[in-house]
Amino acid sequence: MTNRKKLQLGIYKIINPLVRLLIKAGLTPNMVTTIGLVLNIGVAIIFISGAEEGKRGDLRYVGWAGALILFAGLFDMLDGQVARLGNMSSPFGALYDSVLDRYSELILFLGICYYLVAHHYFLSSLFAFIGLIGSMMVSYTRARAEGLGIECKDGLMQRPERVIIVGVSALACGIASGWLGGNFKISWPDSTFPVFETISIFTIPVTVMAFLANWTAIGRLRDARRTLQARETAATSSEADKASGVTVPGVNPRKSLPGALLLLICLHAALSGFTPRAQSSTTQLSTTQLSTTQLSTSQSSTAPASHVSATIKEAVDTFPVPPRNANSLFYLQRTPNTNTIICELNEKDGQLDKDEPVHVFWIRYAEQKQREELTFIQRHFAYGLKEKDLGNNVYELHFVSYKKILFYLMKSPVDNRPHVFATITGRQAILNRIYVKINPGGTFWSPNVEYLELKGVDTGNGKELTQRFKV
Repeated sequence: MTNRKKLQLGIYKIINPLVRLLIKAGLTPNMVTTIGLVLNIGVAIIFISGAEEGKRGDLRYVGWAGALILFAGLFDMLDGQVARLGNMSSPFGALYDSVLDRYSELILFLGICYYLVAHHYFLSSLFAFIGLIGSMMVSYTRARAEGLGIECKDGLMQRPERVIIVGVSALACGIASGWLGGNFKISWPDSTFPVFETISIFTIPVTVMAFLANWTAIGRLRDARRTLQARETAATSSEADKASGVTVPGVNPRKSLPGALLLLICLHAALSGFTPRAQSSTTQLSTTQLSTTQLSTSQSSTAPASHVSATIKEAVDTFPVPPRNANSLFYLQRTPNTNTIICELNEKDGQLDKDEPVHVFWIRYAEQKQREELTFIQRHFAYGLKEKDLGNNVYELHFVSYKKILFYLMKSPVDNRPHVFATITGRQAILNRIYVKINPGGTFWSPNVEYLELKGVDTGNGKELTQRFKV
């Protein structure tokens, strides 16, 4: 479960008593949503009144508007909870909420732009308008993607974040003007151009929000494009893979691997453990495909010098193989020690946890072979998994340390159990292991990585596949 989700659940626990009170009072979700719209109209009226009646530097209007923005934002959370706790959810209610939220935001930015233009803060009014564009595009991109069957909820600057930034900065600006003065400014040396003035307490955060909102919209567009490309890849799967009945939603075999790998290895070196199980569909700098039969044959015969790496026993051959159970997915090992990252299904009462479908933890073979949970830093900056529900019980996964390396969790029609699928030597495979060979001579932040090895089972013929990537 993400930190954002945990925070949201914590807020719900706080406001639930108020929600139940609203339900007892007979308020419906649509009524609560309408109240939020009316309050945002009040925000616009305050800004417009400040533009028409107030003087430049009289920032009390900005402060009062900020307080009302935060109060109106509370109703954005209340309407959804009233629907859930009151068992009053409906498709039209969801549509009504989305439409009125867009009206609320447009009206809010109308008031902000009017105020800034009226008092000749022209540059700030431009950034406020850019913020309006970004806010609309964040919502539109999500709506359009979901219309194509793609979940698109990621991004830093979603509506709650935007409301908080605008509301808190406006309130802080109004309060600060009381003791700092509304006309306080710091000018650029030998000029009258202000580097900072009291209104900047409001306009600088709005400017930051404007750029981050547009960045969020662009990020959602890129994520949706990647998912659509994955679907196209699935539609053009090989006949052998179709015969097996397993189709991976897509891993582009031309994606670049080394940059991602180096980042993951560096995080490993810093945090103790080993590299996340980056599944890749990859740029083939150097690859070796070995079936179990081919590997045993090559080891029993004399191999040319150029292929000696396939016949010499590697350190990984002496590493312990973690015990498997019904929930086992794959594991990850690397040269420095035998500590192993384990990835298992995370099921509750026989059902896959949609918020956190994969449980990632250590087996510390180099110590006392104990199981150990990831630390906060490891989970959120290195080995934790970020998941996206693609529908039909298919999840797109990537490690938090590098989002471009993707793999997929879904059920196999063979055993009707979820597995993690990767592309190995151009074939769809159930991923079993990732191994990273690190040679001496590297540094703390730049280990001397020789290669990354993926191992899995071909879904078409059941043979073992192995592929190495030179780094």
